[in-house]
Amino acid sequence: MLDFFGNYYYYAVPLQILAILHAVKTGRKDWLYLLIFLPLIGTLIYFYVELLPEIGRGTFLNNLQKYFLPKQKIKNWERKVQITDSITNKLGLSSAYAEQRQYDNAVDIALECMKGRYADDPVIILHLARLYFESEKYLESLKYFDTAKAKLGNHFRIPEDELLYIRAQEGLGLSERAEEGYQRIIRIHHSLEARYYYGLFLKKNNFKAEAKEQFKTLREEIKLLPRYLRRRNSYLAIRSFKEMLSLR
Repeated sequence: MLDFFGNYYYYAVPLQILAILHAVKTGRKDWLYLLIFLPLIGTLIYFYVELLPEIGRGTFLNNLQKYFLPKQKIKNWERKVQITDSITNKLGLSSAYAEQRQYDNAVDIALECMKGRYADDPVIILHLARLYFESEKYLESLKYFDTAKAKLGNHFRIPEDELLYIRAQEGLGLSERAEEGYQRIIRIHHSLEARYYYGLFLKKNNFKAEAKEQFKTLREEIKLLPRYLRRRNSYLAIRSFKEMLSLR
């Protein structure tokens, strides 16, 4: 019995502390009550609900460094830029600043890259469009997205950029265009993430029944996926469930 409790504290307590720190650092403070007052069960549930999807998506280690060693990635890229002042290294440094929400620094470095033969590079233009979106400068974001789109044959190469474009339209209050965009990307790309944000859009505009239907459909579609994809998209299923509860 003593060995059991000794082993429990040896393994469970450090994991509980790690889970609490992770919850605080990542803004998941609604988990703290469960983690503190039901440590073993709470830690297991937290691992399954929050950490396992990150591991499945391959983002866990990057997020761990992002939240627990926030300056390390910036320093690593700064060293790379000092060694080789290349566009690739500069964009890497820009992304590292963006991860820490230092968007002004991220944008400045990206703008420095737009010189010479890279002045009209669609990769850099799209990078700037994403940065402006993340910093909630939606007008600038749409400007750069439109420029990139024109250079890429009037379409986006990946649905993730198209979704950001639509969300930027929503951010500017272009509701009709945004709704058409959400419906189009869901129809063409079957984007689960787009369906989630379309649900939020409907909820914000007080179409509660329609919003609930989007969240319900999203959860049903995730259940039909192969196991590894269900795990990868479980965060959307959990968020949708929370939104459905709020719409009761």
